[in-house]
Amino acid sequence: MLVRDFPVQERPVNRVCEMGAQSVSGVELLASLLQTGDAFAHARALLERFGDLYGLAQASIAEIIQVKGLGKAQAARIKAALELGRRVLTETPEEKYQIRSPADAAHLLLGTLGPATQEHFVILYLDTRNRVIEQETLYKGTLNTSVVRIAEVFQGAIARRCAGIVVAHNHPSGDPTPSPEDVALTRRLVDAGKLVEIDVLDHLVIGRNRYVSLRERALGFEGV
Repeated sequence: MLVRDFPVQERPVNRVCEMGAQSVSGVELLASLLQTGDAFAHARALLERFGDLYGLAQASIAEIIQVKGLGKAQAARIKAALELGRRVLTETPEEKYQIRSPADAAHLLLGTLGPATQEHFVILYLDTRNRVIEQETLYKGTLNTSVVRIAEVFQGAIARRCAGIVVAHNHPSGDPTPSPEDVALTRRLVDAGKLVEIDVLDHLVIGRNRYVSLRERALGFEGV
């Protein structure tokens, strides 16, 4: 990544104010959040460590503060800003985020589920155009997918008059390889979805910086 040098006295917030947020680089936007004495250097160090903003979005607070000179306050500001950006994708009513592929769904979930140390079971509720109406965490904690209640999964979808859902859960180990229980749950969800006329578009297993789409692998989606 090509990074420009800036005068030491120039504050990154001033750059954003003078030029507008859309006209400055990712380094400058990131530096404006940090409020450190050497914000540009810290911003460059973050992007070098995590590769790009997408990689940074998937980093945990514990990983961010490993960059020398950054503390929990700076890490929390970064995570908050990136989370706001993620929510804009799902909450802007005029242009709701559309799921066209497993990667689209994973883009919404990797940043939060990938680094999570607890298991989460998440549902993306979709309209007739596969646009995200809402995202809900149905279960959190020690989770065995074999005990997920099918009725609870579809209760929210029916209440929201959804056309389809994408379900996802994470493996805190970092390995997204689906277990036999994951495949069995997928099959139960797909069969139940047919009965209530709500399409189960995919079941994603989220790991550390990667994911597996059970639909792409035809696991639990046999005959769909």
